[in-house]
Amino acid sequence: MYGFSTTFNGSYEDALTRVTEELGKEGFGVLTEIDVKAVMKKKLDLDKRPYKILGACNPVLANKALTAEPDIGLLLPCNVVVREEENGSITVAFMDPAAVLDLVQQPGIHELAGEVKAKLERVRDALNA
Repeated sequence: MYGFSTTFNGSYEDALTRVTEELGKEGFGVLTEIDVKAVMKKKLDLDKRPYKILGACNPVLANKALTAEPDIGLLLPCNVVVREEENGSITVAFMDPAAVLDLVQQPGIHELAGEVKAKLERVRDALNA
């Protein structure tokens, strides 16, 4: 698997707010926000359900990763998806940093990936607490 997710008990907008707040508690900021619904409408004239990709970054951990392997930036930031399903439920999905960063064969990256994953799992778990 390359990710993990949860179903959020609330609205799409509430999910975006909560995810951003919970990421902040774990030291992450949202560097990028891609509104896939808006892009699909603009570029392809398709009407899609709400779907955003948040590019989350923890500067301290990103610095450690970049110091160990400068090209690791190709695998950053950690993407978090907030999307509305057909039935109206809200899914929040997280990239599994261990699955991605384990591609890098540098000392310390495996442990760092585990640390990032643990933080993202705490964000996931806090969303419906």
